[in-house]
Amino acid sequence: MTNPPHGGILKDLLTRDESICPQLREEAAELPNITLTERQLCDLELITNGGFSPLEGFMNEKDYTSVVHTLRLENGLLFPMPITLDVSREDIDDLKIAAGIRITLRDPRDDEALAIMTVDDIYMPDRVQEAIHVFGADDPAHPSVAYLRNRVKDFYIGGKVQAIQAPMHFDYVPLRYTPTELRAHFKKLAWRKVVAFQTRNPMHRAHRELTVRAARQRQANVLIHPVVGLTKPGDVDHYTRVRVYEAIMAKYPNGMGHLALLPLAMRMGGPREAVWHAIIRKNFGATHFIVGRDHAGPGKNSQGKDFYGPYDAQDLVTKYHDELKIEMVPFQQMTYLPSTDEYQPADAVPKGVHTLDISGTELRRRLKTGAPIPDWFSYDAVVKVLRESYPPRKQQGFVLFLTGLFNSGKDRIAKALQVTLNQQGGRSVSLLLGETVHQEFSAELSFTSEDRHLNVQRIAFVASELTRAGAAVIAAPIAPHERSREAARETILQFGGAGSNFFLIHVATPLGHCEKTDRRGIYAKARRGGITGFTGVDEIYETPERADLVVDVTTQSIPEIVHRIILLLETNALL
Repeated sequence: MTNPPHGGILKDLLTRDESICPQLREEAAELPNITLTERQLCDLELITNGGFSPLEGFMNEKDYTSVVHTLRLENGLLFPMPITLDVSREDIDDLKIAAGIRITLRDPRDDEALAIMTVDDIYMPDRVQEAIHVFGADDPAHPSVAYLRNRVKDFYIGGKVQAIQAPMHFDYVPLRYTPTELRAHFKKLAWRKVVAFQTRNPMHRAHRELTVRAARQRQANVLIHPVVGLTKPGDVDHYTRVRVYEAIMAKYPNGMGHLALLPLAMRMGGPREAVWHAIIRKNFGATHFIVGRDHAGPGKNSQGKDFYGPYDAQDLVTKYHDELKIEMVPFQQMTYLPSTDEYQPADAVPKGVHTLDISGTELRRRLKTGAPIPDWFSYDAVVKVLRESYPPRKQQGFVLFLTGLFNSGKDRIAKALQVTLNQQGGRSVSLLLGETVHQEFSAELSFTSEDRHLNVQRIAFVASELTRAGAAVIAAPIAPHERSREAARETILQFGGAGSNFFLIHVATPLGHCEKTDRRGIYAKARRGGITGFTGVDEIYETPERADLVVDVTTQSIPEIVHRIILLLETNALL
């Protein structure tokens, strides 16, 4: 018998609203519309299919406030993660959003109506407090804090939804199960105990051994339930990972394991995320859940320390064990014993016994350099998939993002770099100069902060597409705002594939020199008021906080600067 859902009732809104779907679809065509973001789309899918039970919509202010401060909904039920729908003041005014109105929620990929939301309330969250309470610190090194700062709009709207249809997927359709479908699958196979394994990374032999051991110890079956929604920027893309999971499933004992995909937008929230993951797996019918060391941790904070302690997640899940009603299985660190050709828990290996391990860093190095990956660590089929998706560094694309004031020399540096890289050969080289890009596909944009931000994001999108195909991309917008540059970095790291190599170069030529050598008289025109919002005159240029290289044409020649950038690429094994 599979586990009862969180709160006792599976909130499968797709099934609940199926009988009125034609009327909802007709109504949706007449209502104001909100086109969801990618994260909101993931959230809505898990709201409507019951994965986020007991939620029936996006949180109103009372539930949001309670969850942020107490890990509980207003009714007292445990739920650790705020699930919110953010909108701007312009959205509120344009759509006339107010309590009681109904709004159509649309898929950003195909504009299909997915649900109708009845607005309960509109509220302005304290995003700093949300960051501190939910993620532990208001630190932009945390990807979800960066998301809160750079992507989330000023207001949240809460309210229940009625489901019209699930988002349509064209990839790995047979592996996409709703909670209702997965529960039915377990029932058909008479699976009474199910150990769920959460992952956002490729799996290797140690993961297979860990999950098999966990299942055998509990006389259970294994659900490999990887996340295929938003994960951490820089993670292996989900297409590659799913091919890896399919390859490794063949290595499980016949009938032991099952693979299903989870369209979750991770927050990398450590302890809270572990409790959230446990609730989600409980809703999908699992009876046991493996919680890893530093589960869903985002890595290092701005001080170079881990955001969360290694066992904080396990401790918090243990604290709420009686309410969660899903058994936690602590992740056991597995190590390879060459003398017996087997994996054993590291803490069970006698002192002095020879063991072998390959760290994630070492694995990435071997993939980048083409060095061999031993079969004791992974399977040939898995390595083959990874090598296909992650060619050696010298075959990967990269983005050189030059930022600086107008007439700082960044365009001259960019053009010189293009010539140098073309001379070296091996990759196509694309040049995205700020003025050229603005004229070609951002001509309608002004020089307001928001329009500048949008222009930089367009450049980042194009750059990520080019670098994913293995190109060298040189982008040289002014990009005066830190949030725009960080958002560009995140876009390229997330969507650039194996070529998500991003280098921020600050061309820090002083304003006085830029203005003095301005033969076109643009600064003078701005000083006279002929141009408004001009960076360096009536718009502040924010000095980059995380530049990979800082250069200045008043102290270095263009050839010297180009040489420094080439050395940066060589140091990172890209040339």
